[in-house]
Amino acid sequence: MLATTLLMTLIMLLVWHCHWILVLIFTILSLVVEFTYFSAVLFKVDQGGWVPLVIAGAFLVIMYVWHYGTVKRYEFEMHSKVSMAWILGLGPGLGLVRVPGIGLVYTELASGVPHIFSHFITNLPAIHSVVVFVCVKYLPVYMVPEDERFLVKRIGPKNFHMFRCVARYGYKDLHKKDDDFEKKLFDNLLLFVQLESMMEGCSDSDQYSLYGQQTRQSRDFLLKDNVNTLTSIADVTMSSIDSILPIRSPPIATTTSSGPESSQTEVDELEFLNSCRDAGVVHILGNTVVRARRDSRFYKKIAIDYLYAFLRKICRENSVIFHVPHESLLNVGQIFYV
Repeated sequence: MLATTLLMTLIMLLVWHCHWILVLIFTILSLVVEFTYFSAVLFKVDQGGWVPLVIAGAFLVIMYVWHYGTVKRYEFEMHSKVSMAWILGLGPGLGLVRVPGIGLVYTELASGVPHIFSHFITNLPAIHSVVVFVCVKYLPVYMVPEDERFLVKRIGPKNFHMFRCVARYGYKDLHKKDDDFEKKLFDNLLLFVQLESMMEGCSDSDQYSLYGQQTRQSRDFLLKDNVNTLTSIADVTMSSIDSILPIRSPPIATTTSSGPESSQTEVDELEFLNSCRDAGVVHILGNTVVRARRDSRFYKKIAIDYLYAFLRKICRENSVIFHVPHESLLNVGQIFYV
């Protein structure tokens, strides 16, 4: 009850943005009741009051170990991510053979190239013609609308054929499988290429970042007909990782002299993406294993090597949520010592 009250206080402050006086009143009234129960347990520890204390302590240890291991693993991925200069230095072929197909590299990073990618291409002689870094983020909201689910961005020049896709889910979305995840991701990737090509024909004052997602009205319009002029006055959503800023698209985006060339480039890239999809899609899951150092204390080794490893083992993976077939799944692991 105490933990629930403290978490509720954070929700009222950070999510609901309630006035601090209202939060203070709620916290004081709740703590008065809960500390009464807590003091009653303390006065009867020898008569069985130790049982709820042991249960609460066990759950506290589990939550702390899970939080500690998750934070350390995320910090390792953040500090060891690959620089864009290194990727550009490899060239369009990434220093390897580009085989037909699409590689979906799952990572927890919403920016930058994960270290697991360099680990992959260092040990294998080939990589897919199209690489999409997929980052799944769970937001503190009930549900995320389908038309705001994916945020797409290009990484590097066009001839690299590398993209980033951030898939956002609410806590209600976690209870059901997304069987059409691969299809939805590919549709948003094609839609991003179309929008990017259209914006290349606009003036500098009309250009904007396409690191976001469009509304359902513009989505349906673009999926029905691939044209070079945008006459719809639908709202286009410009998103970043932390915010979504709706802006009004220009009524008419006329193409400049480079319009035919950009249109041909768009068609070529769309055909290239479709051919790569027909060649096959491989889901590459990065699996960073956290281990305690040899010189660590015994309780840290027990907490990391056994308790956290067990929690990671029973945690539902993205491959289960997104219904990834086993024949298209590739796990790439690496060990990180804390």
